Amino acid sequence: MSLSSLSVGRTLVSIPDAQPLARWAWATLLVVIGVGVLALTAQIRVPVPGSPVPITGQTLGVLLLAAAYGSRLGSTSVAAYLAVGIAGAPIFQNGGAGMAVINGPTGGYLIGFLVAAWIVGELAESRWDRVWYLTIAAMVLGNIVIYMCGVTHLAGVVGWDRVWALGVAPFVIGDAIKIAIAAAALPTAWKLKERGAPRS
Repeated sequence: MSLSSLSVGRTLVSIPDAQPLARWAWATLLVVIGVGVLALTAQIRVPVPGSPVPITGQTLGVLLLAAAYGSRLGSTSVAAYLAVGIAGAPIFQNGGAGMAVINGPTGGYLIGFLVAAWIVGELAESRWDRVWYLTIAAMVLGNIVIYMCGVTHLAGVVGWDRVWALGVAPFVIGDAIKIAIAAAALPTAWKLKERGAPRS
């Protein structure tokens, strides 16, 4: 699938209806911006005592990006972020890079970002991001996917007996706050967009 064929459907961010080359340029720009957002939110980092997984702003970044971009453009941006990081750019949390990060304790969460971006993007295209309670539901589902992928991988590092205490429990309150932020931000952004849309 080429970037020029990407469509964000009924999402906050739209690729203009233009010639294929212009659409490709817009899509490329949006993916670059998406990679930048994910790289920046990865550096918002609070260590968790005793856990190899820190609290970061990246979960919120991934889920908001997916809702704004839609499933294809959102997951493409996450995939590009992962590819650039694996290739050696220091854009993972704490300036990490390479396959060592994917194989490390946080690797499962990173893979979960990709799956969650597709799911949340699909839900946004179905208008779940326009009302607060559906936004909460979409964000909860996205978080569950991230946890499932992250915990499954982390258990191989710390053991199943410790994975809840080290990979889930410390993050629940922070993720609830992030979900509340998304529930306020996304419907508000839609109202502002619709208010500014030209009347026919």
